[in-house]
Parts: sequence; structure tokens; C-alpha cells
Amino acid sequence: MAAVGTDADTDAHIVVHRQLQDIVLVQQQQIEYFSEMIKNKEEESVSIKIYEDVVKELEESEKLQFALGEVEILMKQLEREKKAFENALESIKNKAWKEVNKNDKLKSKCNDIENKVEKQEDILSSKEDQIKELCHQLAKQKATLKQQVTEFEIQKQQNAYIERVLEGKKKKACGKFIPTSK
Repeated sequence: MAAVGTDADTDAHIVVHRQLQDIVLVQQQQIEYFSEMIKNKEEESVSIKIYEDVVKELEESEKLQFALGEVEILMKQLEREKKAFENALESIKNKAWKEVNKNDKLKSKCNDIENKVEKQEDILSSKEDQIKELCHQLAKQKATLKQQVTEFEIQKQQNAYIERVLEGKKKKACGKFIPTSK
């Protein structure tokens, strides 16, 4: 298939068209010449050689006309193929543009998702740090509470011991000593 839309194609079309015009002009001149010749020779007898020459020239003229018709058909076919190629090229360009546009949109969505994921990862990391800090504080509070419970138990035992001792002294002072068992 020939290249579409080039200056060379246009120049070639112009040259072919001019050549065809020249050929038609030559044919018209030949026809006028033969008409004149026939008119002049109508009254005279025609020799076989002249007759054969005229027939030969007419046959060549017919061949030329046929060739011109073939060239015209080929020119029309070339023009149809050129239009079909241009339409196909335009369709491919449109499809390519749509694909590029679609690709750009997908890249944009991907970037948005990546940004959201990064933000979520930052939030998650921050929450994990908060959880670690809260776990550390909880462990400290548990230790403090355990310490307080232990101290309370010791204080309770001390209070119970002091109470027993005081009760024992009180009973001694009253004369009745009854040991208490725990």
C-alpha cells in the first residue's frame, strides 16, 4: 500500500492527469487528422497500405483509450484504499488515546491508594506505639497495685498481730489469759 497524504502522491496524480490529457489531445488530433484524411480520400480509392496504416493507428488509439480507462480505475482504487487507510489510522489513534487516558487514570488511582495505605500504616504504627505505651503503663499499674496489695496484706497481718497482742495483754490484765489461735 502506498504512503498516504504525501506530496509525492499528489505530484504523481498531477503528472498522470496531465499525461492523460496530452494523450487525449493527441487522440483528438489523430481523429481529426484521420477524419480529414478520410474525407479527402473518400472520392479517391484507398490503397491497402494506407488502409492498413489507418487501421493500425486506430487500433493503437483504442489500446491507448483502454489504458487510460485502466489508469482511471486504478486511480479510483488507490483513492479508496487511501481513505480506508486514513480511517483505520484514525481509529487506531483514537484507541491508543483512550488506552493512554485509561492508563493515566489507573496510575492516578494507584497513587491515591498508595497514599491512603501509607497514611493507614502511619496511623497503625501510631496506634501500635500507643498500645505499647498503654501496656507498659498497665504493667506498671499492676506492679504498683500488687505492691499495694502486698503492703495492705502486711499491714493487715500487723494489725491482726497487734490486736492479738493487745487482747492478750488485756486478758492478762483481767486475769484470764486465753490464747487465741489463728
